[in-house]
Amino acid sequence: MAEDIVAGVLRQWQQVHPGLDTGPMAVIGRLNRCSALLQQAVDAPLVQEGLTRAEFDLLGTLRRTGRELTPGQLARETFASGAAVTKRLRLLEERGLVARRADSRDRRVAHLSLTDQGRELIDRLLPDQLSFESSLLSGLSGEELGNLSTTLSDLLLHLEGRLGAPRT
Repeated sequence: MAEDIVAGVLRQWQQVHPGLDTGPMAVIGRLNRCSALLQQAVDAPLVQEGLTRAEFDLLGTLRRTGRELTPGQLARETFASGAAVTKRLRLLEERGLVARRADSRDRRVAHLSLTDQGRELIDRLLPDQLSFESSLLSGLSGEELGNLSTTLSDLLLHLEGRLGAPRT
């Protein structure tokens, strides 16, 4: 039977400290390894359009919310730092994908929206990106995917409750 890399690490720790419960390491180690591998996977549809995953997330957030958002709101929605969002927005504006409107009461506040070009790009790209992501998960059955999604949702709710709920 095939063994993942984390199983070998756990076995080594059990040899060094046989009494330790390495159960948490089994879960967190596998989550971290999966995350690292997924981050290494080149998002082919995005790359072909000259977008990073983070830029795609900003465009997608503007599209799915269907309203103008401030940079701060975008940062909260995408779990990114304000500085990172500002940098990405500048690039997306230069490409003509995002429009900025100054607040009528406070000129320091910007309201961001998709341009027609940005909306067309995200609407065209989303099905290809979802197909690509589906191919990454193709080794799992529908039932396994459903169970994994439910389990990850339960973990996320637990962690958000313990480590801080997302800011709205």
